[in-house]
Amino acid sequence: MEKLNLYDKILSPLLTEKTTNLSEQNKIVFKVPASANKKNLKTNIEKIFKVNVTKINIINKQNRTKLTRGKKVKVSGFKKAIITLKKGQSIDLTTGV
Repeated sequence: MEKLNLYDKILSPLLTEKTTNLSEQNKIVFKVPASANKKNLKTNIEKIFKVNVTKINIINKQNRTKLTRGKKVKVSGFKKAIITLKKGQSIDLTTGV
């Protein structure tokens, strides 16, 4: 039962060109639920991946409208967390959780 609670705070990793460039600086980016906070994220990531977290930055992306083929489309917002790991440590996201 405790394992489910650990994985509740991490929805998915964000894999973009920008986030792969951040991985060179020992930073990993995850999509997290709106109820997530820094303290819970730190303990969960340290228990799941067995790494030391030094810093967490949380960014809240707002809802927005986008023009697609002449129509307005609503793009939903989300919350993401940039996790900075101790120097020399990394998380391999290609293997899955």
